[in-house]
Amino acid sequence: MELVFPAYDVRFIAITDGVDSANGFNEMSGIRNLFNDMYARDTSKKIRAVQRAKGERGERVGTTTPYGYMKDSEKHLVPDPETAPVVKRIFEMSADGKGSRKICDILSAERILTPSMYSFSKSGSRAGNPNISSPYRWSVKTVRSMLKNRIYCGDTVNFSTYTKSYKLKKTLKNDPENILIFENTHEAIVSRKLFDLVQKRYDGRKKADSLGDTDKFAGYLYCADCGARMYLRRREINNYSCSGHSKRGTDCTSAHYIRATEIERVVLAALRQVTQYARENSDIFYEQAMQRGEEESKRQLRDTQKQQNELNARINQLDNIIATLYEDSVIGRITPERYDQLSAKYEREQAEIKAKLEKITEQIESQKLCESCVHKFIQNAWRFIEMPKLTPELLRTFIKRIEIHEKEHKFSRSCGNRIDIYFTFSLESGMIIDGTASNEQTETTLLAS
Repeated sequence: MELVFPAYDVRFIAITDGVDSANGFNEMSGIRNLFNDMYARDTSKKIRAVQRAKGERGERVGTTTPYGYMKDSEKHLVPDPETAPVVKRIFEMSADGKGSRKICDILSAERILTPSMYSFSKSGSRAGNPNISSPYRWSVKTVRSMLKNRIYCGDTVNFSTYTKSYKLKKTLKNDPENILIFENTHEAIVSRKLFDLVQKRYDGRKKADSLGDTDKFAGYLYCADCGARMYLRRREINNYSCSGHSKRGTDCTSAHYIRATEIERVVLAALRQVTQYARENSDIFYEQAMQRGEEESKRQLRDTQKQQNELNARINQLDNIIATLYEDSVIGRITPERYDQLSAKYEREQAEIKAKLEKITEQIESQKLCESCVHKFIQNAWRFIEMPKLTPELLRTFIKRIEIHEKEHKFSRSCGNRIDIYFTFSLESGMIIDGTASNEQTETTLLAS
């Protein structure tokens, strides 16, 4: 105060303290400033402690209501009937391969108010600096931040940013290990599957082409040798190459070059073949998918469910035994030492059974999920009978991952790349398609991984 203000010719007046810098500072000014600073620091610590406790309980610490939501009478987030459909449509357009800039153009053309202008029209709030002269001009930054926000799939994310001091207003991004995420805390606007699909696409290269469309294979293509992502290179002949090789991030010794037209042709042919097989031979397809995907039949599922029931019955029996032992100890039938010995033994057995039960429950849920995935795949095969061209919708419906191998004879013009296609009816590993891409033909073969 005694250095900065005079340097910039600032006159400082504090009426209640009787301070006027034009008359000079008295000896008590520095002491008053010290006590004021101590009070501000103490208040900041208390507020931070309250916010930390609130965030660790899973309560939302943010003050601004996200676009697409509104607060009910109990201050809980609920979908806004006016803006929630807009949020869901933005995610669907992104999943269909539209870039952020094209999404902005579509929303602007349909005269949909931007989030800041919508908030201004409802409450008069100027948060987000609403542009009143251009109320329908959506920005790419706004769309991208919405597509990355987990709040739209029902999660609460706390402490994603922080400030170093109460004297500094600049917010910094927090380290991932310091961020707290609580799932399913409020009603979701988009499904978790759709949200994860959009994140999968954004993990890859997001640059759109001249028409505003992003690469349909972004997030699906991987190098079969090193596991790195394969990215689209827009050239006179569009092609894909291994990022691990080009960035020297892995020990991959080749680029696994493949033309975009070739991989699209192979994948579309494989999709047509597998979906046709699923339609015409539903029962056989179901048996093959279950055997190769999880190697568990319905008989094994019944056996595991029976074992689950037996373990649950034993746990209940042990609870009764321990309760009886306690009663015997109270009335003096057995000594306290004997009670401690027997109860420790039964509790140890109960803990082991609970661990086994947890594994069996996970196994049963996995089997049921696999069965559900196969049924859904067959239903989608009937829904997409005609496949004139490969679209992002077809990819996200039927395909989980695509791996590209190097040519058997490197730099050969006639030898094609082996392409392994993992479909959505398998949970982790399962039935794949080995498609050989070459200029002359496309060969697809059913394999078991």
